[in-house]
Amino acid sequence: MNIKKIGLTALAGSLVATSAFAGSLTLSGGAKLSYVTFGGTADGGLQSSGFAMDQEISATGSGELDNGFVVTLTHGLSGESAAKSDTSSISLDMGDLGTATYSDADIGGGLTALDNIMPTAYEEANDGIDATHNMAAMPSGQGFSYSTSVAGATIGVNWSDNFKAVLDRTDGEQDDTTSQTTAGYAAGSSSSIGISYAVADTGLTVFGGTGTEGQVDGKEIDHTTYGATYAYGPVTIGYQTNDEDDTDSSTTDADFETDIYGVAFMVNDNLSISYQEHVTSQSTKTVDQEIDSLQVSYSMGGMTINLKDSDATNLANTAASTHETTEILVTFAF
Repeated sequence: MNIKKIGLTALAGSLVATSAFAGSLTLSGGAKLSYVTFGGTADGGLQSSGFAMDQEISATGSGELDNGFVVTLTHGLSGESAAKSDTSSISLDMGDLGTATYSDADIGGGLTALDNIMPTAYEEANDGIDATHNMAAMPSGQGFSYSTSVAGATIGVNWSDNFKAVLDRTDGEQDDTTSQTTAGYAAGSSSSIGISYAVADTGLTVFGGTGTEGQVDGKEIDHTTYGATYAYGPVTIGYQTNDEDDTDSSTTDADFETDIYGVAFMVNDNLSISYQEHVTSQSTKTVDQEIDSLQVSYSMGGMTINLKDSDATNLANTAASTHETTEILVTFAF
């Protein structure tokens, strides 16, 4: 939904010169109304239930360079109490040479893009499930990413000097006390690569990747992901495994492994149904966490209704700890 265009004058600086450039950004947003309920022993009555609506606005602008490359700028504007950008990115689309992107909060790409690509009608099974570590996956944060296609394979890489320090990285305005966050300071660099390949016209897509995540203690976490999806007619099925191996041998630092299964069925052009299941094991715990989710998506003209019902048992690998969430989301297109 395009709301309006606003003029923007930006100052672009470099090591050798500073010049003024003029551009325009297009504001867009969405009309989304949701109703969510929470429950379970891990809820503790602290999760609010009820109606809510989307309050975020995206400001986007792009321009073509003399060599045909396209630069795109995006600011995600939060509608919450803090009136600032909650994530921003600038990308350079170089055509057949691929696309390079910098994001100040959500790097994407690489192994991060493969955290859960199992078929689903709406959201991932663990979405909305309250736990500090509800699945094994490469995290996101500020940094650079690059994607390209080679011989039919899609390749993505990313790199961050510090995933944990993602807040208030503003150009030319950093200081030790106000602009630059100290959260996870000096956590070390992180990097990953992810590759996916659609096998001709068979309906089979295979993917995998590896990466390392820097930590404050100087010990890296090694990440690996591999899996496949298969589409036949209206049905798509998939399986993947995510593995986290903490190089710290201390018993207080856990290794995680998550197996994800998914199946989606497109009943017709308007109705889709899916089921997804997560099973996460933790090296320092004796029980596995299990999350299952049933989801439905129905479109009717310019309106889409999404339903999600998710249940977690042994949440955070703690016996008898449960969490449930049910969400109904109505989206209007205009």
